[in-house]
Amino acid sequence: MGPEAILVLLLLVSVLLALALTKLPPDGVLITALTVVLGVPFPVDGGWRIGLLEPSEALAGFANPGVVTIGLLFMVVAGLRESGAIDWIAERVLGRPASLRAALIRMIVPVSTVSAFLNNTPVVAMLIPALGDWSKRLNLRPSKLMIPLSYAAILGGLCSLIGTSTNLVVSGLVLADTEMTPLGMFDVTSVGLPCAVIGGLYLVLFGPRLLPDRGSAASALADPREYTLEMIVPESSALVGKSIEEAGLRNLPGCFLVEIERGDQIIAPVLPDQGLMANDRLLFAGIVESIKELQNQRGLALATNQVFKLDSPRYRRRLYEAVVSQTCPLAGRTIREGKFRSVYGAAIIAVARNGERIRKKIGDIILRPGDTLLIEAGQDFGERQRNSRDFYLVSAIEDSTPRRHSLAPVALGILVGMVGLATFTSAGMLVAAAVAALAMVVTRCCSWSEARRGIDWSTLLVIGSALGLGRAMDRTGGADAIANTVMGLAGSSPWLTLAAVYLVTAILTETITNSAAVAIAFPIAHAAADELGVSFMPFVIAIMIAGSASFATPLGYQTNLMVYGPGGYRFGDFFKIGIPLTVIVGVIAVTLAPMVYPFFPS
Repeated sequence: MGPEAILVLLLLVSVLLALALTKLPPDGVLITALTVVLGVPFPVDGGWRIGLLEPSEALAGFANPGVVTIGLLFMVVAGLRESGAIDWIAERVLGRPASLRAALIRMIVPVSTVSAFLNNTPVVAMLIPALGDWSKRLNLRPSKLMIPLSYAAILGGLCSLIGTSTNLVVSGLVLADTEMTPLGMFDVTSVGLPCAVIGGLYLVLFGPRLLPDRGSAASALADPREYTLEMIVPESSALVGKSIEEAGLRNLPGCFLVEIERGDQIIAPVLPDQGLMANDRLLFAGIVESIKELQNQRGLALATNQVFKLDSPRYRRRLYEAVVSQTCPLAGRTIREGKFRSVYGAAIIAVARNGERIRKKIGDIILRPGDTLLIEAGQDFGERQRNSRDFYLVSAIEDSTPRRHSLAPVALGILVGMVGLATFTSAGMLVAAAVAALAMVVTRCCSWSEARRGIDWSTLLVIGSALGLGRAMDRTGGADAIANTVMGLAGSSPWLTLAAVYLVTAILTETITNSAAVAIAFPIAHAAADELGVSFMPFVIAIMIAGSASFATPLGYQTNLMVYGPGGYRFGDFFKIGIPLTVIVGVIAVTLAPMVYPFFPS
């Protein structure tokens, strides 16, 4: 093993230790490692060379089609989110389970099923924001759901040839480098399905205990300001005839349904079995994060009609917080009397008053100095009122553009079209994602600025840097050194050799890209099978499973990296729950592969 390979292996160990033992941001650690790959001097041929790789090789990961595809998928997800399609998915598919284990079942089963036939990256990209909203409604921790989302998608991908790109890479290698019959759609299913089922049971049974707790959703939403918000049930609402429990309006995190006004009748307190009727006016009290989500609730509309009289369309507005000053001309008058919309070109949708619960309709509230107003206005409101003496403070609320629920069917249609284009044509996922992202903007499911803001640049930096580091492992011989060391321990036993192949592929998958891992392991396994005089098919299946079943680190699979930030995880969190799952799936694969495809077929 040359000095370059030793250096890159030391660098890899340093990266893993930094991620596992420190709170340094993953993108910073990986970018630093990539800088070392580009700029460290090392001895060669009696002299010195700067950089383990040429810049074009080290930075090629950022132009990798997979990385670009993920960036485009974030834009597609922005369209799904802003159109309210994700709210629909969360409501119809995920439902309202009563416990964490029930929530895991409701999420794992459909995700793994869909991922068996669709690329798991868009599945995870679409569901990350849905699970974030879902966890708030259920008062669950996102850290209890995000890793299972990624793992469920990976496990589902093990069940068919098209479930993961890694399976397709192996299938291509079989065609190119062997005389075997081309792999069928479900050749891997007899091994992959038991892995998926048992892996899913492991997540449900042990996930609640092994997954980290990064603080409850309720505590994360703690806020001393309690807004009063008035909503109405439109006549066409799907909530008409449902109880408060069925409508999902009970136990809202950070929010409380104070009363229902039905004609001249006031219903308070509101019981869970209380039915909803058309034109009911609902008075809520809650913190700004909850109020922001509530005003996007499907089936409810803001009771104030002022938001519909503003000049700019709703998809070009956002929410602002403003504190009423002593010199504000509206102080001492009701919101209706003050003609707020006419004066400021904005509409008040909620009011907070120093922890006091205001039991009045929005238009009847008499404003006082110090009141905090939640305002819906055009994107220039902050600039216009920044120096106004009418307000002490004006601040925009992030991600507060009202949802465009009428466009949810359009966004879902674009999603289905993207999947169909990638699955049934030769266009590929990159082209399909690019067309879908453009369609989301053209149809106004989201704006260009919302699409750009939807891209998680930190995730793309981590993935691009990890690909560069994996390239250095491959180019310098570090990956081959790991493979040869492990394979040398197997001896002449077919079972031990198969286990060694699985272990080599799994280790490489956790440290370099999946495609590179199977590309390195494939010829080694092929040569070992020929030398032992056994069928190569069990090794093919083992490589397919090991190349996709990456659970022990976030670096091994792109969906792990995608949930890293939204789940608030640390590197060691993947060790704790992922290593046992890696062992479980490995034992199942190594045991079943020779039973389904014998070493010595008759």
